[in-house]
Amino acid sequence: MPAADETRLDLDGDVVALLRQLIDIESVSGDEGPIADAVEGALRALPGLEVIRDGDCVVAVSPGPTDRRVIIAGHLDTVPVAGNLPSRSVGTGAEEQIFGRGSADMKGGVAVQLSVAAALAHAGRQARPVTWIFYDNEEVEAARNGLGRLARNRPDLLAGEFAVLCEPSNARVEGGCQGTLRVDIRLAGRAAHSARPWVGSNAIHAAAPVLDRLARYRAREPEVDGLTYREGLSAVGIRGGIAGNVIPDECVVTVNYRFAPDRDLAAAEAHVREVFDGFDVTRTDGSPGARPGLDRPVAAEFLAAVGGEPGPKFGWTDVSRFSALGVPAVNYGPGDPLLAHTDDEHTPAAQVRACREALLRWLAG
Repeated sequence: MPAADETRLDLDGDVVALLRQLIDIESVSGDEGPIADAVEGALRALPGLEVIRDGDCVVAVSPGPTDRRVIIAGHLDTVPVAGNLPSRSVGTGAEEQIFGRGSADMKGGVAVQLSVAAALAHAGRQARPVTWIFYDNEEVEAARNGLGRLARNRPDLLAGEFAVLCEPSNARVEGGCQGTLRVDIRLAGRAAHSARPWVGSNAIHAAAPVLDRLARYRAREPEVDGLTYREGLSAVGIRGGIAGNVIPDECVVTVNYRFAPDRDLAAAEAHVREVFDGFDVTRTDGSPGARPGLDRPVAAEFLAAVGGEPGPKFGWTDVSRFSALGVPAVNYGPGDPLLAHTDDEHTPAAQVRACREALLRWLAG
């Protein structure tokens, strides 16, 4: 893969060619330095932008007031490479697909951001001031997330009227995101030799009522800002036992609750505790969801420019961080989220071009 000093990103050429340049700069989480350097260098060459670097997060700010400002964000990192670099193009015309690590998640979106930023800067006019954010460490634990770090260090850079996260959404607007909560449910037993199970009490067997409640659970499908979210409560792990001839004295069932953004974390936890009333429940992780804010005038303008019918985001994304700061946010970018992290990850070239034209149409007014 090319080193940072060998990579000169062409923001003025074909956006699909730019996508391939970005894919070919390996940027697994924790090693985003080269791609951040390339992005910073390209943005500093554009007129009318103030460029700020925070670690491997690069921010470019166009002049204008906060109350009309929009934030367009995307992450630079990928999951580990699995023999899927360098990039390659398969097919032609409307059938062209770009393969390579990060093609869908989410260098397609980053290519769109950079291309539109360059077009607006050269035109010297735009309907709204924009803050462009390119951040690191999205694919790893939340404590390392570059957007979270930016929110702590420079919350002023995340201030605005509306935000778009260019996560893969098949070039369709996905509003807000679900929240996520994980709990451990502990079942106690009494150890004994497995040849004499009646002497003990099997903790794994004691998990049966927990699994039964999950099997009988009926998830909500609430409507939030005109979008219907589908919740889920699922066992995602179970552990117990120390040896093949010992009756286990403890079993732990890990349950994940994906909840609609009309509930906050406290309400989500209260609901899970109600479902598992009578059991030992410990919360281990949680992140709030985000309302889509599609009732705001700026969101209506965005939807009119982009076109299509919006849908809910099934899953958690960093739009939650904007929502926590009072900024409504949506997901919109090229690529199929179901292909993210797969060995044959790819994205349609046509979607990359369509997202570029839609964002440019909106921001240029």
